[in-house]
Amino acid sequence: MDSNVLISDTGEILIHHRKLVATFFEKLVWDPGDGAGLVIANTRIGRIGGLICGENTNPLARYSLMAQAEQVHISSYPPIWPTRVPTESDNYDNRAANRIRASAHCFEAKCFAIVVAGRLDDSAHRSTALDDPAIAAIIDASPHASSFFLGPTGAPIGDEMIDEGIGYADIDLDDCVEPKRFHDVVAGYNRFDIFDVTVNRRRRKQIRFLEGRAEEALTAPEAMGLPE
Repeated sequence: MDSNVLISDTGEILIHHRKLVATFFEKLVWDPGDGAGLVIANTRIGRIGGLICGENTNPLARYSLMAQAEQVHISSYPPIWPTRVPTESDNYDNRAANRIRASAHCFEAKCFAIVVAGRLDDSAHRSTALDDPAIAAIIDASPHASSFFLGPTGAPIGDEMIDEGIGYADIDLDDCVEPKRFHDVVAGYNRFDIFDVTVNRRRRKQIRFLEGRAEEALTAPEAMGLPE
């Protein structure tokens, strides 16, 4: 399944998040994830959370991170997202959709955003197109996603990056405080007597093995209908 891993500066895995729902044609490859990764990492540079691609549009997934006082939200996206015939006007506007999603989350959570898009280089282009001109045309006509930073009001910080590179931004976590004083959706600007959200953060497994006494009980002669 599609996953994101957040690693600390000491090499510790802080968050391993599996994408909750595969999007569109991803269902041909990926299995649904689980809620085990819907956690916030409390680091020395802030409380960090993140979601993968289209699940940044999932209000409940986003709310589960907001409710944990998220201060920095990381959104990861593929380099392109082809959906239609290879004409510029018909293809899905990847960059616009990602900006809208990220800005909405920042505005609602009063947090900073780091939006990171993958890079489709020449080697990846060739392996994806498989020497098929029709596939290559769709890839070439699909808008490339960009990487950028946003502030707690949803406003951009610096410029977008489309080409490969390293982005830098200075953030002040105190900027998250003032907007919450008039519109905090996980505190005073909500009705917990009306809304009740439950998140299952157990890691989903495909199979369970019973060990020890439970296994012995299942294989005991009397349980199998055999004489002792």
